[in-house]
Amino acid sequence: MTFIPNILFFIVFSIGLSLFVVNIKKVISNIRLGKDIDRNDRKKERWINMTLLALGQSKMVHRPVSGILHIIVYVGFILINIELLEIIVDGLLGTHRVFAPYLGGFYNFLIGTFEILAFLVFISVIIFWMRRNIIKLKRFMNPEMKGWPKNDADFILYFEIVLMFLFLSMNATDGLLQDLNTPHYLKAGAYPISIYLQPLYDGFSQSGLIVLERTFWWLHIIGILIFANYLYYSKHLHILLAFPNTYYANLDSKGKFKNNSNVTKEVRLMMDPNIDPFASAPSESPPEKFGVSDVIDMNWVQLLNAYTCTECGRCTSECPANQTGKKLSPRKIMMDTRDRLVEVGENYRKNKQKFIPDGKELLNDYISTEELWACTSCNACVEACPIGIDPLSIIMDMRQYLVMEKSSAPGDLNNMMSNIENNGAPWPFNNQDRLLWANEDQIN
Repeated sequence: MTFIPNILFFIVFSIGLSLFVVNIKKVISNIRLGKDIDRNDRKKERWINMTLLALGQSKMVHRPVSGILHIIVYVGFILINIELLEIIVDGLLGTHRVFAPYLGGFYNFLIGTFEILAFLVFISVIIFWMRRNIIKLKRFMNPEMKGWPKNDADFILYFEIVLMFLFLSMNATDGLLQDLNTPHYLKAGAYPISIYLQPLYDGFSQSGLIVLERTFWWLHIIGILIFANYLYYSKHLHILLAFPNTYYANLDSKGKFKNNSNVTKEVRLMMDPNIDPFASAPSESPPEKFGVSDVIDMNWVQLLNAYTCTECGRCTSECPANQTGKKLSPRKIMMDTRDRLVEVGENYRKNKQKFIPDGKELLNDYISTEELWACTSCNACVEACPIGIDPLSIIMDMRQYLVMEKSSAPGDLNNMMSNIENNGAPWPFNNQDRLLWANEDQIN
């Protein structure tokens, strides 16, 4: 009978871990649907970029209030879950605070630090909830944040509040049992925060406290396993993906645009005076498609970007098109891409790694041409993103599809291109006449 809790823990933990691995494999397989792109250059710069942005949270503090709160939650949640290692060992072996005898006084320091961090996380999460639901900051009120995106953000905050309460309550009842010299509950740990929760449980008998402590312990580990598996359905997948996303981010200067190699070759052939204009063009297979109309046309870094989006809205709040009332929201571009990618990924899995057309595409069914042409290509969204996401690359690739595959562009843009072709300038008059305005006689 004494081994039943250990067996039960093994079963629960194995199920939770297995589901987590299955979900992560789905994410990886979906990202691999993207086209190949080489992002293995400049490795030293990439490691530095990942360390500063993902680990160091360097761009988060550009907005001090949310940045500092996020760092508290991030650091606190990660460090507190170091204790998860001890919980797993205790659950498998039937021990209790197994690391305490080996760490001595340092163990007390660790538990005390974890409790202080848990309290700070608790306060920070409440402030985050108030910013979203009471203060209602403008960047959280955009149309794309209604329904599931808003509920998802709130669910995670509730999750964290409950997990921190369970952690502190587990320690509070554990401390009371230690004071009662209860067998199996050796004196270990410092409890600077949970000691203030102990009055809630003072009226319970020793056996009642054991039941409470075990209940809090089980709920804490089950809550963490549920949280880990919920990540797949949540924007909080960025907790894991921020690290590879910042490592593989585009390190080129933000004003540098990617040239289409096929177009570049054609232009060079046209402009090279040494090329025989009547000679046939070099034989080369044309690309299947110019630009992007659906997620399977994108490269895998763009798909990784979509999965990593935190939906914080910093990109949209900095977007000049959005600020002037245009329909464009860079955050929505990434959210739409992720939603479509999940849909396409399920299509592949259901049809044995083959895509069966479903009558939909990212373009038009998710992202409108109005949104794409509203972009000024200023890179403000890319600069604002705290984890190196690049909405502009998706926008520009979809524009390329519209122009080169569909011959579809706003009338003003078509007029400008025609003027460049005919007059060598974007204005509707001959380039030989462009300086006539400076001639006083002509003006008169």
